[in-house]
Amino acid sequence: MKFTKMHGIGNDYIYINSFEEKIVPDEMTEEIIAMSDRHKGIGGDGVIFILPSEVADARMRMFNADGSEGKMCGNGIRCVGKYVYDKGISHSNPLMVETESGIKKLDLEIVDGKVATVTVDMGCPSLVPTDIPVKLGVDKVVNYPLKINDNEYFITCVSMGNPHCVIFTTNVDNIDLEKIGPLFENHPLFPERINTEFIEAIDDTTLKMRVWERGSGETLACGTGACASVVVAVYNDIVKKNEEIKVILKGGDLYITFDDERVIMRGGATEVFTGEYNLIRKPHQK
Repeated sequence: MKFTKMHGIGNDYIYINSFEEKIVPDEMTEEIIAMSDRHKGIGGDGVIFILPSEVADARMRMFNADGSEGKMCGNGIRCVGKYVYDKGISHSNPLMVETESGIKKLDLEIVDGKVATVTVDMGCPSLVPTDIPVKLGVDKVVNYPLKINDNEYFITCVSMGNPHCVIFTTNVDNIDLEKIGPLFENHPLFPERINTEFIEAIDDTTLKMRVWERGSGETLACGTGACASVVVAVYNDIVKKNEEIKVILKGGDLYITFDDERVIMRGGATEVFTGEYNLIRKPHQK
């Protein structure tokens, strides 16, 4: 099976052109886990399949490194836009991509015939607990106190098509994310698990963020997490709406604007290499 390795500021995925590769993503769980392995496979935060769509230029399905499916991936969709344009699947600009959380519009910046930067309309965030989901009988989960390992954290939960829990801190570099991340991800409050962002406000236009993604662990970047963090920062009067906010992540910077109705994300997309992967299929058990 042919593949392309791409990343959005370090958030790396293995991309499969399902216009050409006639495979069923739902039957690929074992292969997704094996391919994502950084020692025995290709290595990545997961696998993204680029498929034909009846309602858009292309469709994407995103799977985490543990084989579970995610409904949306901000860094991933930028790379899908680059792949679709650069490989000639569609030269529409803006480009429309169907995801499990709706159709997204991508504006492409073209340099020397290739996509360099992608701006994505990520749609309207939701703080409604049932949309995230969070098992709390409140209107919004905003600065809600949650005790984990005898420490109290004030969480705000947002859906950007996938679930996010945002916590502000004064020193994000000192967070023991390997220890605390899984406790948030698997907390009983979150029936579908949760992506958790720890945020430090640098100034009124800059945030610094680290993220623990459900199914993948700590990643170098998370596009939807950066969007959720800016939404929460706006609600807490830390940054202003309608202004582009720089979010500093381990893998690079994203630029997010929230105007109360929608979130706009701008960032790069990079192709790393292409190759072929030998699929190992087990025989069906009787």
